Amino acid sequence: MAKFGKRTVAAREAFAGKDNLTVEDAVALIKSNAKAKFDETVEISMNLGVDPRHADQMVRGVVGLPNGTGKDVRVAVFARGPKADEAKAAGADIVGAEDLMEIVQGGKIEFDRCIATPDMMPIVGRLGKVLGPRNLMPNPKVGTVTMDVADAVKAAKGGEVQFKAEKAGVVHAGVGKVSFDTDKLAENIRAFVGAVAKARPAGAKGTYMKKVSLSSTMGPGVSVDVDNAVTE
Repeated sequence: MAKFGKRTVAAREAFAGKDNLTVEDAVALIKSNAKAKFDETVEISMNLGVDPRHADQMVRGVVGLPNGTGKDVRVAVFARGPKADEAKAAGADIVGAEDLMEIVQGGKIEFDRCIATPDMMPIVGRLGKVLGPRNLMPNPKVGTVTMDVADAVKAAKGGEVQFKAEKAGVVHAGVGKVSFDTDKLAENIRAFVGAVAKARPAGAKGTYMKKVSLSSTMGPGVSVDVDNAVTE
């Protein structure tokens, strides 16, 4: 039988029997039990009543968190000429075309968000098997295939979060750091839940949001009252 450290045991005891909390109470519980030596990320996991294998039940979107993510997002941009210059001026970490494609094909992926101008998609399309599984493939539906690369870079750097339902109908994302004030984390969480609610696909039947849970990077999870997460 696995043995847990004192910190893990204490955290589990603190969370025991606590379910369907308000967002604020869940955040307070997570913050008080985040004991790692680094600033842990507050993570949200949502179980949705969808089957993403069907096109009319896919849940995908993007949301700008009002208080940012607290994470330094590294952005790569596929662009040429003036658009490449715009991306660099906006703060993109990596900018290129065929040269960037070769870097990615070689397995070196040192970025968290990938943006491309429409004319670059024939090149980027060759990287589908590499970028797709990492949820890094540029997509016009979430604003990462665009001619307005400067705004896209600034949005990615400023706290924009993409979400996509996995095979089991689960959406997962980081919504801030435990060092954030409780009210700022709560605002981010409700903004994220609200965006997922608005992204309800036409093919979704029955209960759409089945469960919402919060946790820190190294801590246990706690369920949140869905209605409280949707409305303040």
